[in-house]
Amino acid sequence: MLSAGTFGISGIFASALLSSGWSPAAAAIARLAGSAILLTVPAVVQLRGRWTLLRREAGRVLIFGLVAIAGGQLFYFNAIKSLPIGIAVLLEYFGVVLIVGWLWAVRGQRPGRLTLAGVVTAIAGLALLADLAGSAQLSPVGIMWGMLEAVGLAVYFLLSATVGEAVLPPLVLAWGGLCVGAAFLAVAGGTGMLHITATAGDVELLHRHLSWIVPVLELSLASTVIAYVAGIAAARRLGAKLASFIGMAEVLFAVLYAWLLLGQMPSPTEFAGGAFMLAGVILVRVDETKRLER
Repeated sequence: MLSAGTFGISGIFASALLSSGWSPAAAAIARLAGSAILLTVPAVVQLRGRWTLLRREAGRVLIFGLVAIAGGQLFYFNAIKSLPIGIAVLLEYFGVVLIVGWLWAVRGQRPGRLTLAGVVTAIAGLALLADLAGSAQLSPVGIMWGMLEAVGLAVYFLLSATVGEAVLPPLVLAWGGLCVGAAFLAVAGGTGMLHITATAGDVELLHRHLSWIVPVLELSLASTVIAYVAGIAAARRLGAKLASFIGMAEVLFAVLYAWLLLGQMPSPTEFAGGAFMLAGVILVRVDETKRLER
């Protein structure tokens, strides 16, 4: 819930940068690079005497950084070019279905009836929150990018949930992935693959004019450092499946913050969507408890 809550507030601070002239790619690079810098000292301290562990896990860190972090950013930004944001978010969290399918196909964890019911209920709730019924334009290209978002989300939770003595600590995995992601986006921007525009002027945030450093720091510290470290730690304790369902609460938090900070009152449909998502998480949790008892 801590991870979902800190991820959920990122939109408010990112929108302050975007509305002041920053391009999405520039905001993403500042977010990831700032986070990597903030985590460098703690990561080095944790790795002291264990640098061989980082070399042994280099492949996992590379995939995590490229697919789950950098890929997630690129896929989302491309999706919202041709799809409503609500639809893009809905497609992203289709990743929880991919996780259930992966665990079934690769690890033989056949989903129970309660888990399947939880999948349907949670996705229905997410659709209500995304106001699916009110969105008419569905671009095939946008849907493709949205499904790639789902793959990135699934990779994030599956790699985060890996446990064992030879596995990187959550903080170090987050740091390594952020370094890889920031470097990749910076190279993509430098070669012209991404459009990068940033300004050093003040931004308007919550009806106040503040330095651009404020939203960048919030995005880097709260919405990235805390969010990723807490998310990885949660996945290792809960498993990829349950952690991904709880991660859907990010959308609920985003609606809540918009209500409390921006005065955007949730509609009855959004309240119903939140109830459906909560019911879906409960169903999956009950099924997981029954599986462990068996």
